[in-house]
Amino acid sequence: MSLIHSEKINDVVVASFDKSIKKFNALITEDSKKELNGMFDKPNTKLILNMEGIKYVDSSGFGVFLSVMKTANNNYGDFRICNVNPDVMELFKLLQLNSIFKIYDNLDDCIKSFS
Repeated sequence: MSLIHSEKINDVVVASFDKSIKKFNALITEDSKKELNGMFDKPNTKLILNMEGIKYVDSSGFGVFLSVMKTANNNYGDFRICNVNPDVMELFKLLQLNSIFKIYDNLDDCIKSFS
């Protein structure tokens, strides 16, 4: 079973976690990292990670975000995040990662940000 589902909206790939997943932690990060990094097989990929439903992210989850960002940059891609839970957003701010990632409140704004 795939942990991450993806769909293409215009020329943007939107990835989201399976509805059963509430925590992005060490139990699922390795598989998730492979899936997300694999989406940058083609150069210039635009990827949005929709975090809807995720209530908790641990350090390994933040490590995946950084890994995906690096893969995106190496492949001339673009990686953005949306629908971050307020508690998780506090962690982004605490770790000062909110200035590294492009984070949007909702999917529509995130998609529009590419135009």
